[in-house]
Amino acid sequence: MRSWLNSYLEYLLEERGVSRHTSQGYSSDLSDMIAYLESAGLILPNELRAHHLTGYLSNLKQAGRSTATLTRRIVSIRSFFKYLTIRRAVDYDPAIQLEAPRIDRKPPRTVETADLDKLLALPETENGMNGLRDKAMLELLYATGLRVTELISLDVSHVRLDMGFLLCLGSGGRERMVPVGSQAAFWVGRYLAEARTGMTNSDKPVEALFLNHLGTRLTRQGFWKVLKKYADQLGMIVTPHTLRHSFASHLLDNGADIRAVQEMLGHSEPSTTQMYLTADKPKIKEVYERNHPRART
Repeated sequence: MRSWLNSYLEYLLEERGVSRHTSQGYSSDLSDMIAYLESAGLILPNELRAHHLTGYLSNLKQAGRSTATLTRRIVSIRSFFKYLTIRRAVDYDPAIQLEAPRIDRKPPRTVETADLDKLLALPETENGMNGLRDKAMLELLYATGLRVTELISLDVSHVRLDMGFLLCLGSGGRERMVPVGSQAAFWVGRYLAEARTGMTNSDKPVEALFLNHLGTRLTRQGFWKVLKKYADQLGMIVTPHTLRHSFASHLLDNGADIRAVQEMLGHSEPSTTQMYLTADKPKIKEVYERNHPRART
């Protein structure tokens, strides 16, 4: 079975184009499963039946593995056996009926609009290039819901302020167009006009939109330090993903279509975006009770 695992991992890298990190995750999950099956005397893929796989998963559960771990293992196992079925290494797919355990997701942590206004007001924009850059970055992150990696990967050419959108290069090389609001567009425009040129320290053209003190592309760590500096001033705990969560929740709070929010966030599945609706259930109940004629006695 291990030779089939090696063949599968090559398939993931060469034909599916997954990252090395993802491939290593599949390798770790499936190697653990194969070791368990081999200890039970099961060597060939065609020897396996559904109860062998459920026995393996039960063993993991008894060992105290988390629901998230079990879910990830099931995803890996399903994918592996789908590959074996296509390659006719098995007569039927023993993993086809495996059911992932239900994960109770906690509502994402967001920041109230009033607190966000305070945070976004902190950068000093009148004296110093860094303040203008910080203001532009924070406004843009909250206005678009970008991931921090997507934000720092932006080039100047990706931002079309005149048309009110930017081109985001997401995971897996997928591109998406994201609207940019007038406030964010204003501050990015000021940063480009008044600060960015002075931050470049090279005669060679620099494509990156946001620069550090060396005149090169700002890193993830660099942005985290910037955000933490301002959050600490307010005694708040804010991460780049908190701003992303707030972007989505505030849009949905104000009646945005969930499909549109899904597209802006770059979610491949609607279910990922729906977690923000879970966070808004109390508000939905308030709206119902305030407006339905028979909601109250």
